[in-house]
Amino acid sequence: MQELTHYINGEHVKGTSGRFADVFNPATGEVQAKCPLASTEEMARAVEIAAAAQPAWAAVNPQRRARVMMKFVDLLNRDMDKLAETLSREHGKTLPDAAGDVQRGLEVVEYCIGAPHMLKGEFTDSAGPGIDMYSMRQPLGVTAGITPFNFPAMIPMWMFAPAIACGNAFILKPSERDPSVPLMLAELMEEAGLPKGILQVVNGDKEAVDAILYNPVIQSVGFVGSTPIAEYIYGTGCAQGKRVQCFGGAKNHMIIMPDADMDQAADALVGAGYGAAGERCMAISVAVPVGDETADRLIEKLVPRIEKLKVGPYTAGKDVDYGPVVTAAAKENILRLVNSGVEQGAKLVVDGRDFSLQGYEDGFFVGPHLFDHVTPDMDIYKKEIFGPVLSTVRAKSYEEALGLAMDHEYGNGTAIFTRDGDAARDFANRINIGMVGVNVPIPVPLAYHTFGGWKKSAFGDLNQHGPDAFKFYTRTKTVTARWPSGIKEGGEFSIPVME
Repeated sequence: MQELTHYINGEHVKGTSGRFADVFNPATGEVQAKCPLASTEEMARAVEIAAAAQPAWAAVNPQRRARVMMKFVDLLNRDMDKLAETLSREHGKTLPDAAGDVQRGLEVVEYCIGAPHMLKGEFTDSAGPGIDMYSMRQPLGVTAGITPFNFPAMIPMWMFAPAIACGNAFILKPSERDPSVPLMLAELMEEAGLPKGILQVVNGDKEAVDAILYNPVIQSVGFVGSTPIAEYIYGTGCAQGKRVQCFGGAKNHMIIMPDADMDQAADALVGAGYGAAGERCMAISVAVPVGDETADRLIEKLVPRIEKLKVGPYTAGKDVDYGPVVTAAAKENILRLVNSGVEQGAKLVVDGRDFSLQGYEDGFFVGPHLFDHVTPDMDIYKKEIFGPVLSTVRAKSYEEALGLAMDHEYGNGTAIFTRDGDAARDFANRINIGMVGVNVPIPVPLAYHTFGGWKKSAFGDLNQHGPDAFKFYTRTKTVTARWPSGIKEGGEFSIPVME
């Protein structure tokens, strides 16, 4: 049994709280490691070390900080296979999907190489008589991030890369379900030239979260996870005077118009709905075909595609479509919601409840499910399932379809599939959701734009990565300067006399 560690001041440090969480192999159901759960005192020690190290790092000019990011990118590419395999073993993702997890984080690191440009201030010459005015973007100090199990490489890099590029120290509290990749990332950052103490990884549960929220040294907190926890962290962190950004749950709708390419739409839905076993905050979980004829054609296209999905462990080859969900509890919750859908009157077109994989009967595998005739009052529509379950809600018109997405409490991502440019433009302009795809099922922005939802999917006024990240991890200082005149006249060689 492997006992994992924290990563503090450049060293792997054993936990001292005596509390541990089990880290499973989701494919077999076996416990493969123990993750230490930090006490408040352990977190405070990590923050103390970070605070001592941060001023010297902030004094390093942005170009030299960016060179650390350049080297880090090289190391990520060098160790891509190792990172992906470790991620798959703890999370359950297929190897290509795990490599994509690392890659999307790497792309944000690449963007952060531009820190010297992003951190430039503004200057006004002669704002008044002999007065100049300028602004500076300065680091906050010690910052922190609380990251989820479903992207154990990408989301930590979305947070710590811009924070560190801005001159901050960063405390990372990753998910205790799959903590090994975050520990590896900290090692690689220091191999890239990051000073000890600037990136600390402290594993833990709610005690560690509260230790972050109530520590007065920590200036900002980022979070990705469920909406109830996002609301708690946002409210508590803001009450403690911290800058906070929290990203919560989702229920992403994809509207399929009658003129859509139905094969393209079906392929998109299968990939977006079932990839990573549906454990993505940007997964499409609701298909909204407009008109019964459109719905019938869509279901006809979807069923054979879903029935052909290959479910298995990451070791079964690159043709595996998705693997297990992360824990037995997650599997139970998904199947409970599926059963509620049946009980509440939805039609289960593809039933994966009896799915079992020979040789992996104790693994956390969930077969694919497809519902039709789902209505907005059903639990499978209202709640985020976070599993391989796609619900079809039939809309009579475009306006009804639009209204479904707009009326839902979540507003993370959405998409429309159509050949009609006017419909697509109207949808993009009117929809009250933060990320929109037009014939793109998972509209995650590239690293140089920002990622963030609306409504109960996000709390805070700044998004992740892109320009917003450099705003979030710095504060603006404005200087007004006036210098006395007369020195420029040179020396006076006559004896001074009273005027």
